[in-house]
Amino acid sequence: MPSLKDLKNRIASVKSTRKITSAMKMVAASKFRRAQESAEASRPYATRMAQILAYLVSKTNFEEGAPPLLVGNGKEDKILLIVMTSDRGLCGGFNGYIVREARRQVERLEAEGKEVKLICVGRKGRDLLRRQHSNKILHAQETSRGKRVEFSDADDLAQRILDLFDQGEFDVARIVYNKFHSAISQIVTTRQLIPLPPMEAQEVEEESDKPQALCEIFEPSREEIIAKLLPRNISVQLLSCLHESAAGEQGARMTAMDNATRNAGDMIDELTLNYNRSRQSYITRELIEIISGAQAV
Repeated sequence: MPSLKDLKNRIASVKSTRKITSAMKMVAASKFRRAQESAEASRPYATRMAQILAYLVSKTNFEEGAPPLLVGNGKEDKILLIVMTSDRGLCGGFNGYIVREARRQVERLEAEGKEVKLICVGRKGRDLLRRQHSNKILHAQETSRGKRVEFSDADDLAQRILDLFDQGEFDVARIVYNKFHSAISQIVTTRQLIPLPPMEAQEVEEESDKPQALCEIFEPSREEIIAKLLPRNISVQLLSCLHESAAGEQGARMTAMDNATRNAGDMIDELTLNYNRSRQSYITRELIEIISGAQAV
């Protein structure tokens, strides 16, 4: 049975931990609001970019063949998975769910006879995946180095992916990330980046049904516009994923720290009760010893 001093030290230690988790919860809550606003603001832009591309593609007849970013290179033997996690932990199962899904996809694709390569965005994903798949990791990048997500982060990553595609390192690129749903819920999502996935027919029709000029004039041509928009679309989609992941991370951390603070409070109550019981037991035993000694005299 622990001594009174041990229980007292344990109570003090848990109280200190509760102060830390409470402070981290407040910090995450303040960051969560900004990250949520950024994630919600980036969604319409990414969706609109995809709709514009889908509309242009549906209205264009390529004379010399469609760009590889649009239709691929005709093969699906090499798959690139971009695994997006956070740089820091203490956010519950946020990173674990992503890494588990990435491992599941790697096993499934290799069972189908495909070659899988990885790009890790975020230190946690890199550290967890390199234990088993270190030979598959082509590149590792931090999410935002502690600052807010910027377009340059997504653009640098997009350029790296495009360079690998031009070098023939992969045929299909997919990104695995946490899509923000709420502070307590993130949805593990897989999105294809290269080649451009076909949009739903309804979305293309909605774009086509909008009022158009009697004579559409494009300068430069549709083909040139599509060739310019395709690389930019990858940057835009990556930026949207980074915002979604950042919002989900802060929400998960806020929830995890709130649970930790509550658990610390429950533990303090339990330890305090044990301390009072032990203290009462010591006092009672000492009184019995004093009374017994007095009676013996």
